[in-house]
Amino acid sequence: MSETEPEIVEDFFGVYLLYCINPKYKGRTYIGYTRDPNRRIMQHNRGTWAGGAHRTNNKGPWKMVMIVHGFPNNISALRFEWAWQNPTKTIRLQHLNLKKVPRKESEFKFKLRVLSEMLRVGPWCRLPLIVRWLETEYIEEFPTERKPPDHMTILQGPVKCRNLKHKPTSTEVSNEECLLCSNYIINGQSKTTCLNPCCELLAHITCLADLFLVPGEYVPIGGNCPFCSIKLKWGDVVRKMKGVSQPGEVGGEVSEEECPEEECLEEEYVNEEKNKADEYPSWFLDCNDDL
Repeated sequence: MSETEPEIVEDFFGVYLLYCINPKYKGRTYIGYTRDPNRRIMQHNRGTWAGGAHRTNNKGPWKMVMIVHGFPNNISALRFEWAWQNPTKTIRLQHLNLKKVPRKESEFKFKLRVLSEMLRVGPWCRLPLIVRWLETEYIEEFPTERKPPDHMTILQGPVKCRNLKHKPTSTEVSNEECLLCSNYIINGQSKTTCLNPCCELLAHITCLADLFLVPGEYVPIGGNCPFCSIKLKWGDVVRKMKGVSQPGEVGGEVSEEECPEEECLEEEYVNEEKNKADEYPSWFLDCNDDL
């Protein structure tokens, strides 16, 4: 495994694609949801006792080939996971009549074809998603006619999650004024600022959304700041509003809460894995410290 330093992503919600390298089951795939990809792949390769899925149990080793992240919450990611698992059942893809081509298309290539279609239909086509290849030897280019929208990003390399602990908000009146509607921003309301640290923009998130929205749309993709005119991606604005550090920044309070659908690894297993320096880089093994 590469020793490349991972990109740290805060408030992580991802849907991943596993590829089986066991000669007996080689080529099989599995799609799942996670808030910590590094812990999740270890669970899959350890088995159900460590929190892995029944469908991957005793069929490993598995490789987490790619992961799609940037979802606003777990509900959005779980819906994406289900649709990717069930492309013939989801109403979002009914018009495509998707099915595997017998003897001509591998299971892996079929899953990638389905993904390329999902990224180009609503509601997913409007989300600031990132398609990240974790295993470079499996990278395949999206066909020109099925490339993701321009506001989505395709990256390569490892990732490490840092999930934030969100604090409850109060409903007290503040003396901060929305510079777009001139009303006060109540503490229970969401306020946003520009990504440019020198910009004076301060506004309700809903006011900025109304400014960026095109008639007939419900979720903005982006727009120009009304004060400094820099181009803003809506996903970046929302992530900053939630307290997520921007690229190059370090910050955020780490959450100790676990996801209910992903059981915590037992302490002796974690210690055992941390001794395998030749198998996993140090940043990979300490991923549990950020949960």
